[in-house]
Amino acid sequence: MTHSPYNAPGQTWRASSYAHHAGFVPALGRDVATLLAPRPGERILDLGCGDGTLTTELAKSGATLVGVDASTDMVDAARTRGLDARVADAHHLPFDHEFDAVFSNAALHWMFNHEAVVASIHRALKPGGRFVAEFGGHGNVAAICTAMLAALRARGISGKARFPWFFPTVEEYRECLESAGFTVASIQLIPRPTPLPTGMGGWLATFANPFLHGLSDDIREVILDDAIGLLAPSLCDSHGNWTADYVRLRVKAHT
Repeated sequence: MTHSPYNAPGQTWRASSYAHHAGFVPALGRDVATLLAPRPGERILDLGCGDGTLTTELAKSGATLVGVDASTDMVDAARTRGLDARVADAHHLPFDHEFDAVFSNAALHWMFNHEAVVASIHRALKPGGRFVAEFGGHGNVAAICTAMLAALRARGISGKARFPWFFPTVEEYRECLESAGFTVASIQLIPRPTPLPTGMGGWLATFANPFLHGLSDDIREVILDDAIGLLAPSLCDSHGNWTADYVRLRVKAHT
């Protein structure tokens, strides 16, 4: 399913909470799964498999799937689906030229040492293997980030060191891939306004904890309330429905 991230400070992952607040993530990963086009008999690594929702869909192709994630709770949830899921660090994958494809959905933006991750992915692939991924790109959740940083600053708290994501431009990520030995077949930024089923409060509770790491509960609550207030005019409609300002980077590359 490839959407459970690699822990930033203060960020933890629980499969049940993630499914409740962010079940849209694997659902919206189906387009990039189509780009992967898995085939029977292939061996495919799902990097950041989460609870295995999308991994299970990929396995219906007849390919053999191996899922990895940094969250033990997510891996346990994936294993309950009967998947081959393992706890692993994407920066140091324990694989050497053994996969026909590496797939990743909504995980790579949590991994700041992207050069190490891309090199690790390249090493996991067979010669001629493909890498297909989608994750947060330049401009992703820009309004949400700005509101959180503004709410922190209003309380005299620096937010720069707390920023938990890597949202590259097309040029940045193309350069990273080519430096690792990949040939880029396609890469693009895709604006994708995304409805939030449990509102901005649910989204922030799921994804924004690194901004609040080490703060007291009362300060955390004030900052979240302030951020939601700042965001409401632009991201909440007249019926109370929230939409996140997602921009995804989608890429297909070959070794």
